[in-house]
Amino acid sequence: MCNAYGSTMSTPNYPPAETREDLAKNLQAVQDRISSAAQRAGRATDEVRLLPVSKTIDEAHIRLAVDAGCCWLGENKVQEAHHKWEAMSDLDEVKWSVIGHLQTNKAKFVARFASEFQALDSLRLAEALDRRLQVEGRSLDVFVQVNTSGEASKYGVEPHEAGDFIAELPTFSSLRVRGLMTLAAFSTDEARVRRCFSTLRTLRDQIRQDAPDPAVLEELSMGMSGDFEWAIDEGATVVRVGQAIFGPRLLPDSYYWPAAGTGS
Repeated sequence: MCNAYGSTMSTPNYPPAETREDLAKNLQAVQDRISSAAQRAGRATDEVRLLPVSKTIDEAHIRLAVDAGCCWLGENKVQEAHHKWEAMSDLDEVKWSVIGHLQTNKAKFVARFASEFQALDSLRLAEALDRRLQVEGRSLDVFVQVNTSGEASKYGVEPHEAGDFIAELPTFSSLRVRGLMTLAAFSTDEARVRRCFSTLRTLRDQIRQDAPDPAVLEELSMGMSGDFEWAIDEGATVVRVGQAIFGPRLLPDSYYWPAAGTGS
């Protein structure tokens, strides 16, 4: 990413990530950028959690990343994530966050292993997760995904529906609602991207004013490798960073974030 406060971003030149040393260097570089962005925004660095996103990354490189300091891993596709969790069950220190759209018939996978789910967008899915979690004897931290860009291709509840949606969630006792998540527009237009982030922050603040327990909506998950510094400036508490840590991917973002209605 170029100037985090300029009007546009150029296409990032993501670093190599083949060795433990590469990954440790990349992690430190991202943490340094998080610290700098937080400082510019007048915030403490520890207000922002880095979620390294390991989608498409093989087991060998994930193990190197964990050895380099990753304790959270984010995955878009739940069956890929579940397979990795099974293959790396010896890594007790790792927490898995599922961040991509989830079909109700795959809720059983999330209920089995995930520490966090960031794409809750329907009561039907909430019910499926709650039912499966009760079978597993577990609870799950969840984020409600909000479509702040207004793009029909994006999943997530509409901003004007989010308050009523969240008000229904206490029915599902296995779900712990931690905050909101959004995907900003895939754009180099800083103003457009920032609007998505500021919309989520404003929405969170409005809902908390009316909530009986405002602590349930402390978190804002927004920002990825190309725009997380803008997100931090707008109030992000979780940033989802993949390529800046694990190197460039071969497939476009649209592969990992399928259009609404196309499944997952």
